[in-house]
Amino acid sequence: MALRLPRAALPAHIEENMIKQLGAVPENVEVTWHSPQVAQDNLEFGGKVGAWGAADAALKSYAHMAVAAQVGCGWCLDVGYFQARNQNLDLAKASQVPVWRESDVFTPLERDVMEYAEAMTNTPPTVTDAQYASLLERLGAPAMVELTAYVAFVNLATRANVANGVTSQGFSDACEIPLATRPERPGGAAR
Repeated sequence: MALRLPRAALPAHIEENMIKQLGAVPENVEVTWHSPQVAQDNLEFGGKVGAWGAADAALKSYAHMAVAAQVGCGWCLDVGYFQARNQNLDLAKASQVPVWRESDVFTPLERDVMEYAEAMTNTPPTVTDAQYASLLERLGAPAMVELTAYVAFVNLATRANVANGVTSQGFSDACEIPLATRPERPGGAAR
């Protein structure tokens, strides 16, 4: 898939800052920069979401990548794995998120968080009272509220990237363990 909108030029100071942080300018930022207000607000809110600390960083990382795999956002999987490395998370686990149901490396809580993230991502959402209550009991109210808002934000980001034609930029190439890919569904779409 190709970008559906050409990259827009960013102000030099923003471009330089992104290169320092990530080693490259994210294509999703270049695409959204056609509306600088949208791009800046998205970056600001994304930064605030990333700074929340009530929910465990690893759980949020796995939830993010589970949503990205379900939606089909290669860019989000790519950068999510790169961020997992930078947060010193278990890369062997992170690499298995796209196939978490078939993998035996995840704890019951991690599996439940990924299942919850996917249930929130379904259209319409398929979150059950029992599923929510189980996570609430184990995580507590502040972390549950944060996880829910985090997954909702990730849905916004992944769906915007896919709709704009943004694909992997190779951020995860810096990681030592290859990221698992979801098996193809009949008809060629990843599940």
